[in-house]
Amino acid sequence: MRRADRLFQIIQYLRNRRLTTASWLAEKLEVSERTIYRDIQDLMLSGTPIEGEAGVGYVLRKGFDIPPIMFTKDEIEALVIAARMAKTWAGTKLARSAEFALDKIEAVLPDNLKNELEKPRLFVPNIFEDNETANLLDEIRETINNHNIIEINYSSIKEKKTERTIRPLGLFFWGKVWTLAAWCELRQDYRSFRVDRIENITLTGNRFDEDGDISFSNFLNTCYGECQDPSFI
Repeated sequence: MRRADRLFQIIQYLRNRRLTTASWLAEKLEVSERTIYRDIQDLMLSGTPIEGEAGVGYVLRKGFDIPPIMFTKDEIEALVIAARMAKTWAGTKLARSAEFALDKIEAVLPDNLKNELEKPRLFVPNIFEDNETANLLDEIRETINNHNIIEINYSSIKEKKTERTIRPLGLFFWGKVWTLAAWCELRQDYRSFRVDRIENITLTGNRFDEDGDISFSNFLNTCYGECQDPSFI
């Protein structure tokens, strides 16, 4: 997390709690207490009305506020459901980001809408929990964003094991499984791979640029119709 984001998050936590200790903040933000003390000091020096002391706790003086974001009730419910889906199925990093996003939304909502965050009747049970797949999703998402060419060990639905060098382009979620859309260097064509059947990922050290011939948009135009059923892989 960037320091600017951490400072913003500290303010949001202080706004939503009566008394907040440095140890609690350190645990939530995964930094040392010394870092929290330094951040609090810098926030106070910049004019943020924080009161308290080390070893006791901190509060944000009333009156420090940000103009409320004007969401409708339906918009709030949509955001909460989307964040809960990310927390359940989108990998550990996005799960944490979704939690932070909900904290930020709650912090700037007017009081009459804050209760709506706890009212959605649509829930996202974690019935497909798989820590290994969640960690792979984090890795794959990073390789997609960085345009890394990777090598994977893959076991097909027929239990055939192969090694592939691929250009990862995008991810699809089918309600039960994730599939990775990619350009396969072996086949010189687009292929999809079930994430739960990828055994490991290795960076090759090479990167690629998406162009008109090999790109996610071209993947969609070329073979999206063939990818409707993930059982074909």
